[in-house]
Amino acid sequence: MFEFLMKGGFLMWPILLCSVISVTIILERLYKLHRARIKIPNILSRVKNFLKEGKADEALKLCESVNDPVAHILAIVIRIRKRSIEEQEKMISRAGSRIIRQLEKNLSGLAIIGNITPLLGLLGTVTGMIKAFIKIQELGGRVDASVLAGGIWEALITTAAGLSVAIPTLVAYHYFESKVDNIGARMKDGAGELLEIEHA
Repeated sequence: MFEFLMKGGFLMWPILLCSVISVTIILERLYKLHRARIKIPNILSRVKNFLKEGKADEALKLCESVNDPVAHILAIVIRIRKRSIEEQEKMISRAGSRIIRQLEKNLSGLAIIGNITPLLGLLGTVTGMIKAFIKIQELGGRVDASVLAGGIWEALITTAAGLSVAIPTLVAYHYFESKVDNIGARMKDGAGELLEIEHA
């Protein structure tokens, strides 16, 4: 299989490198986002109930016992509840942006790989076709169909390889983006609901 892929030429090496980097990022992000999921069901409603009952310390303890972005934002809202609304909004916004940046870490790498690997594959095909036609010219045009077909399929290997890397990479990128957007929306909604309770 490896020898077959190497028939695609030297541009197979950067495509293979991109595939290794892509798999590494995907596995790392899957692990991080798995850890970022909500560990306690209905944590927001439980925190809201504590606050309505005047049990802010218990609400904070609950949030701090859970390692996920939504609970982290809720804990910040509870800690700064005595500050002015303007200060609260700024601090929550900064904390939220920091968390989102952590969740989006390396996703730009997936986007780059998803965009450049088809181009690398196309470049490999073009250079392979150029070599095939140079050989035909050297033979004075006296070449049978099998020789021509062999040169063409070898040239097309890089395009197939580039697309094989790009398609799952872009699928993973958009999946992770949607997950991060969902977490961001939950953080924003949770913080907003707690602020409404504090300033009701």
